Amino acid sequence: MYSKSFCSLFTLLLLASLVLTGCGTAATPIPIPTLTPIQPTSTPVPTETPVPTPTNTPFVPKATFKIAVHVPMTGGMSMSGMDIVHASELAVAQLSMPLELMGYDVELASYDDMGDLDATIKNAKNIVNDAGILCGVGHFNSRLTIQASEVYHQAGLAFISPSSTNAEVTGRGYPEINRVVGRDDGQGAAGAQFARDFKFNSIYVLYNKAPYEQQNADGFKREANKLGLPIVGELPTEKMDNFEETINDILGKNTDLVYFAGLASQVGNFIKEARSLGYTGALLGTDALSSPEILDFAGPFAIDGGGLYYTMIGANLASMPNGAQFAKDYQLQFSADPQMYAPYAYDATGICLKAIEEASKAKGGEIPTRAEVVSAVHALVDYPGISGTYTFDSNGDPTTATYQVFQVSTIDPGKWGENPVVISYEMAPPEK
Repeated sequence: MYSKSFCSLFTLLLLASLVLTGCGTAATPIPIPTLTPIQPTSTPVPTETPVPTPTNTPFVPKATFKIAVHVPMTGGMSMSGMDIVHASELAVAQLSMPLELMGYDVELASYDDMGDLDATIKNAKNIVNDAGILCGVGHFNSRLTIQASEVYHQAGLAFISPSSTNAEVTGRGYPEINRVVGRDDGQGAAGAQFARDFKFNSIYVLYNKAPYEQQNADGFKREANKLGLPIVGELPTEKMDNFEETINDILGKNTDLVYFAGLASQVGNFIKEARSLGYTGALLGTDALSSPEILDFAGPFAIDGGGLYYTMIGANLASMPNGAQFAKDYQLQFSADPQMYAPYAYDATGICLKAIEEASKAKGGEIPTRAEVVSAVHALVDYPGISGTYTFDSNGDPTTATYQVFQVSTIDPGKWGENPVVISYEMAPPEK
């Protein structure tokens, strides 16, 4: 048992210790432990970096080239005109890739000449004032092509007609003016080739005095003389009927082929009268007879005797090596069948595109001038088109053009398209 004196002494010592601690020397502090973070038991999944969505960089061309197509889009010839426009659209869609790969954009600029001279000249001036237009396709009508070509020539703008057949279109030798079809006067020469190949021995030549008909009669006679064919008679005539005197002369000379460059009504009446008077030989005319209108005048006599034949400038689509595919593409795009000049319009547009491409390549991919495109058109050799292979002579005519001879095989206008091609010719432009 502790004594009171011991307890008192302990208490005093404790108090003294507390006093000393509070007044003077500091006691060593008790360290405070730091917390160690708990390590995770599994590896955390890293946050994914979003994959950027690719965006298409828009094509920004260094320039836009335009091809003009200038044809009747309204009026009486609009069906043929729109056929040309559609074929040109198809060509631009299918053939522009080489220019696009060079950094260029290509557009088709269509103009309606309405089959009218005033509208044609107004449009032609607008066309040449558009610096983006480097080549053109048109016109459908030869008369308008001839008139508008004066504007294109002055501006140095290349134009290629898919259908203008008058000799004067290229007869002035303008380097800007070209065509992908043959010439009117080439039909006469093709007719003479037909006469030789089908071995006619006695030929009589009749013709209307109008320029178109006389050109073909002259072409027939010129080629016939070169080939040594026997022409037993020749007569210009303005008669539309009552040919009895002429027919008697034909019969008296044992004629087996009459070449008649005339109107459908004129030739139709002639063949009806000739058959009635006993002529059993053949009759050959120009594309003036290519319409079933001839049946209104000749009637059943159109398929009598030695037959009725007519020449056509150009080839029908069925005889073109790539015609079937072109027809399929055209029908798919426009829900219609291509007409006669569609493949020629496609090729004229293709030649424009190729000439621009070659002219640009020749200057390192830079934008060509109109003059350079004109030169490039004439520099093309054996351009492979739908309607043929094209090289141009100095006048702008193809060095060879297709002519076909058809035979009338029906008196049913609804079956006129079934008239067969009896022979085709690839011929150089007629000599002047």
